Amino acid sequence: METYKANEKRYGDMVYRRCGRSGILLPAISLGLWHNFGSVDVFNHFIQIAHTAFDNGITHFDLANNYGPVYGSAEENFGRILKKGLGHYRDELIISSKAGYDMWPGPYGNWGSRKYLMASLDQSLKRMGLDYVDIFYSHRPDPETPIEETMGALADIVRQGKALYVGISNYDDAQTKAALAVLKEHQVRCLIHQPKYSMFERWVEPKLLPLLKEEGVGLIAFSPLAQGLLTNRYLNGIPEDSRAAKSTGFLQRSQVTDEIVANVRKLNDIAVNRGQTLAEMALAWLLKDDRVTSVLIGASSVGQLLDNLKALEKLDFTADELAAIESIIK
Repeated sequence: METYKANEKRYGDMVYRRCGRSGILLPAISLGLWHNFGSVDVFNHFIQIAHTAFDNGITHFDLANNYGPVYGSAEENFGRILKKGLGHYRDELIISSKAGYDMWPGPYGNWGSRKYLMASLDQSLKRMGLDYVDIFYSHRPDPETPIEETMGALADIVRQGKALYVGISNYDDAQTKAALAVLKEHQVRCLIHQPKYSMFERWVEPKLLPLLKEEGVGLIAFSPLAQGLLTNRYLNGIPEDSRAAKSTGFLQRSQVTDEIVANVRKLNDIAVNRGQTLAEMALAWLLKDDRVTSVLIGASSVGQLLDNLKALEKLDFTADELAAIESIIK
């Protein structure tokens, strides 16, 4: 493969948003490597996806220690992508990783202890061939470990220069408030919160979004397409090659009810009238809120990635469109 040379016009069309009260701007659409970049996937496919993302202004690549499958393989493969040319642009990239879910056997390979977080980040840096990540997350709250220990580890990771910023993921509003307070004591700001947020999962709206706005913390939404439900994949029920049909991932066949399919069809009708696909509209709907810094998409092909980027062409909604959407998803 020839050495990768990035598109000189890569910053022409992307929308960038300030991440809370920080110096960081994130692309409105970021690329997550949760699926499709593991050892079971085809390297030539996902290196093309990564290059196409950066060529179109996606500067943020989001990973975690156990992304794959197998665990660790997404980071290893991203390290290979960096070595094959993308790494020449390291100072133009925001690379994040996380620890908090199951990673290795025994009591120190899971949750939120200082030992686990420190060891996990060291492993992640080796897998990717990096000296530091831009953002390191506590991937989920640990009900057994004191929040002071988990956040203290994050603060020390910043002081050690192994991460420039820290974030939290999957923390509810009360847990978030406690985490932010501890980080403030360490004089380390929380840059960003990564919750699950979509038209079909709106738990962040009543309390978490206002809290993040008040505290100056950015938000990046994962699963913005509800594991594929908010695409044209399920307009006619469950395709045999879909995640729901296989029931091997987080979207189970039992979740794709007749009521959900009916609502997906109604939302699709609104999207078509807007001149968008359902996926484009679902991303735009999240980005209509200036408290949402970025939405995190996965991509199994270059075409799917480019289709999702079209969401940026129409981010505005009329009052009637918003009311019609609300009547369906409330």
